[in-house]
Amino acid sequence: MKAQEYDTPDGFYYTKDHEWVKVEKGICRIGITDYAQKSLHEVVFVDLPKLGRVSRTDSLGTVESVKAVSDYFAPVSGEIVEVNKTLENKPDLINKSPYGDGWIAIIRPTSLDSELTELMDSKKYSEFLRSLIEK
Repeated sequence: MKAQEYDTPDGFYYTKDHEWVKVEKGICRIGITDYAQKSLHEVVFVDLPKLGRVSRTDSLGTVESVKAVSDYFAPVSGEIVEVNKTLENKPDLINKSPYGDGWIAIIRPTSLDSELTELMDSKKYSEFLRSLIEK
């Protein structure tokens, strides 16, 4: 696939490990990117994170597909205050709506301003994907 075939919406921040962050009124909704879900193919199980404190880059759990099992990581530090329990019965929401109904958790961030500088905006993430795919 070509980099432009992956959805990288504006208004999100992205990691090199293909997680996304959407800042919403002081909290951060997180999930995995379109690139990650397409690489995994059909998602069949999501190991949801536990509520509580996390540091940026901590492994939060795994996403399992018919093809592979992949860890996903905290894109920001803070406290996990909510998880998307709908994924327990409908893990395929990650495939259908990776930036919408397929979100994984909500983190109340502790160092958001400094940590956002470590993440990529849509344009930079698209360039990063292009560098991966076109090697």
